[in-house]
Amino acid sequence: MKRFFSIFLIIGMALSVFADEVVFKTKAPNQVIAGKPFQISFSVNQQGRDLRAPQFTDFDVLSGPYTSTSSSTSYVNGQRTSTFEQTYTYTLLATRAGTYTIGPATIKVNGKDVQSNGVRIEVLPEDKQPQQSGQSGYSGQSNQGSQQGEIFVRTIASKTKVQEQEAIALTYKLYFANVEGLQLTNNIKLPEFTGFLKQEIEQKNLQAELEHYNGRNYQTAELVRYVLFPQRSGDITIEPANFEFMTQVRVRQRVRSIFDDYFDSYTNVPRHATAPAVTIHVDPLPSGKPAGFSGGVGSFTLNSTITKTEMKVNDAFTITLEISGQGNMKLLKTPAIDWPEGFEVYDPQVKNNFNITKTGFKGSKIIEYPVIARNAGEYTIPAVNFSYYDTQEHSYKTLSTPDYTIHVARGAGEAASDSNQPAVVNYSHTQKEDIKQLGSDIRYIDLSGNWQKHQQRGFIEYGSMEFWLCFLLPLGIAILLLIILRKRIKENADLARVRYKRANKVAQKRLKAARAALKANDKDAFYTEIERAAWTYLSDRLSIPTADLNKDNITALLVQKNVSDALIAKVMNVLSTAEFARYAPTTDHAMDDLYRDTTTLINELEEQKL
Repeated sequence: MKRFFSIFLIIGMALSVFADEVVFKTKAPNQVIAGKPFQISFSVNQQGRDLRAPQFTDFDVLSGPYTSTSSSTSYVNGQRTSTFEQTYTYTLLATRAGTYTIGPATIKVNGKDVQSNGVRIEVLPEDKQPQQSGQSGYSGQSNQGSQQGEIFVRTIASKTKVQEQEAIALTYKLYFANVEGLQLTNNIKLPEFTGFLKQEIEQKNLQAELEHYNGRNYQTAELVRYVLFPQRSGDITIEPANFEFMTQVRVRQRVRSIFDDYFDSYTNVPRHATAPAVTIHVDPLPSGKPAGFSGGVGSFTLNSTITKTEMKVNDAFTITLEISGQGNMKLLKTPAIDWPEGFEVYDPQVKNNFNITKTGFKGSKIIEYPVIARNAGEYTIPAVNFSYYDTQEHSYKTLSTPDYTIHVARGAGEAASDSNQPAVVNYSHTQKEDIKQLGSDIRYIDLSGNWQKHQQRGFIEYGSMEFWLCFLLPLGIAILLLIILRKRIKENADLARVRYKRANKVAQKRLKAARAALKANDKDAFYTEIERAAWTYLSDRLSIPTADLNKDNITALLVQKNVSDALIAKVMNVLSTAEFARYAPTTDHAMDDLYRDTTTLINELEEQKL
């Protein structure tokens, strides 16, 4: 039986491998530097043979191919999962800058030729000799020397000369070289962007890539991206932005034995970089604005639809306008329709289906006008005009919808007072609902004296205590609820007080998440939650805006609130430990100590009643 089971297992594994789809991939970096070796690999998920690599015409082959094989099998909840990968690796060298294409490779799998994908590789020029420290090419220089590596931030505007309301993409881009353990801190100060309507482009995570700038190759990452819409003409200056980073610097210990050279230590050093100011020249929109112009700037199209044009009195229908394109769509006003008499029009419903991009808002704005036909007859709904300034053709444009002819017939049972005139339905505009005919119920006055029987069955006698309680008790409850509601609204209006009151609750939630990460031995998540718990608690309790949150401000406010020096030292110790711990190796014992110290610190600060 064991022999048969082994045979079936081997056959099943073989069949599962052959049943899988063959995947043959080429992997290579998108960017490399001329004169520096790099690797390209070809991997297949099944056993292959007779690899035919492409021609590396624009590269020198330093070594390869090196073949490696890996496989694994696992059982989870009774389900068997197996993987296999065979990889061929070459080491190449790019000799000159440019963008090159490496074609696909071919390999035989199960007797059939399988082809991989091709790749494009951008080769950046070699580094030139560093310029002197006073160079003007860097748009934002850090305040540290070159012995700790280079860090600077550029302010990059997609345009510096635009029209009013024309979108501008503004990016703060980080450049760094020869830097270890670089991390952006929360100590960031961005400008107010006075004179602009701003919209931030959210970034999930920072992706570093190579860029050749001023003769040097740097790792780069976009820190913050905005789309700005200038609200006035003239020269508008965007003030400098300040960023703080933490880097690791190697510190050599004094040599006491032959083993000391192998164990260097690291220290965390703050680095600051200032992104320079930039001036945007904004031209006013030219004269000759169309009558229906409401501030739209960009490139748009206009479409309209109507649900029906044949209906009866009191039937509802909808006209829909769709403005599509890109530009300042968030600022577009709802077009007005010149409705004829005889229609009851509701407030339009607006749906914004657009996203923010580097060229502004892109997508569509859908406006639905719900309408009820109240009078019989034939009506014409005139065209809707939408005017905007086209930034591509630098001229005003007006888009129009078609006219709609509406035929409204009389309802059943209606008659015209004149054979040549349509019947008219009289209705009240006081309520936007269909008119409902009341029933013909008549309630007679009972003169038989049976009202006493009704009173015995539960009616309350007029003027009695129960009678007045039925009026006064609901009134008292309503007044009490009104007082509580006004107090709650007043408290919620004070955002600083709301943040103050919820500080401990938010911190405990963060500490709970940190405790869970500690049990799961997830060090990155643990230190992230601990750091957020401490910083967020101090920001809320001390009413410090996030942009101004730093250790100096925290210390100054704690001293001002007569907090003891020992407790201030504990605050600084927790912040520093939480901020720097992720850069250096740590033990579980150190993580437990940090969790306990943070919890104790928050409890002690709660007792201070800051």
